[in-house]
Amino acid sequence: MSDYPSLSVVIPVFNEPDWIGRSVGALRTALENARWDAEIVVVDDGSTDDTPARLAELPGVTVVTQPNGGRFAARLAGITEASGELVLMLDSRVILEPGSLVFLRDQLVAHPERTVWNGHINTDNTGNPYGAFMQGLVAVGWRRYVADPRLTSFTAEDFDAFPKGTGLFLAPRKLLAEAAGSFSSLYDDVRLASDDTRMLRWIAEQGPIFIAPGFAAEYNSRDSLPKFVKHAYFRGSTFVDGYLDSPGPVRNAAFAAGGLGVLGAVLLLRKPKAAVALAAAGSVAAGAVVRKCGGSKDQSLAVVKLLSLFAACFGAGAVRGLALALRKRLGR
Repeated sequence: MSDYPSLSVVIPVFNEPDWIGRSVGALRTALENARWDAEIVVVDDGSTDDTPARLAELPGVTVVTQPNGGRFAARLAGITEASGELVLMLDSRVILEPGSLVFLRDQLVAHPERTVWNGHINTDNTGNPYGAFMQGLVAVGWRRYVADPRLTSFTAEDFDAFPKGTGLFLAPRKLLAEAAGSFSSLYDDVRLASDDTRMLRWIAEQGPIFIAPGFAAEYNSRDSLPKFVKHAYFRGSTFVDGYLDSPGPVRNAAFAAGGLGVLGAVLLLRKPKAAVALAAAGSVAAGAVVRKCGGSKDQSLAVVKLLSLFAACFGAGAVRGLALALRKRLGR
């Protein structure tokens, strides 16, 4: 069929030998179901394990290799290499649902103006409290959509109220290139930049971003304590880059949480037992909020158990982010 635009798929990968083959395999199944030919571009962002060997085993895939430069540099390299009218950005740990591209194709045929789509992400948290924890946060932060998933759209005005990310995102190649060109981080080290939040906010300023359960994939969360801690620390830094200079409810909530964190640290030094008791009470209350917002029992329990650890790691990452932003500003 030629009723819909040509497609390129860009997959950045760094040290994911166990997932890249599954991601590409699920992508091919979805493409076959939709009878949609696509160019597949995988950008190896300086992997140091068996990932290059796994990529060599994947036929029909264009592999771009570069020194480690972070997610933004990898995605930009893929967008530059791509030739399709539309580009689907896909993370290596994201497994497309078999019918997701059938839904997307039908939407493009029936509504050719709907060319910008954020994926609907499902997670399988069975036996994985770290993934359940993150989904518990999602249930609260993006409850406007998560509590009632349906075909809808959002713009810059309600950007903070909807889930979004470049792990599963479709847009015209030219629009993505313009968004990348507009990208400017608060940090000198772009590897710690919030590339998805900043790029997608710019895209939302140009027009609506659509989201629906029909365009869906499964994300495979970190599954160990060391990975969870490292990821929380990293997300703390990217959060500062994404929201420090963007007024709105998310930034307001972050400032409030930061203030509570400072008070908690002072209390921990002066009255450690009281601080621990308050932290435990806060975690229990947060778990109750997750349930009220539609989260599962496992998600609520994971939030109760892991919130204090996550807050400490995320907060440390945020402090690093503030220091990096200040360093760049003073450097100017």
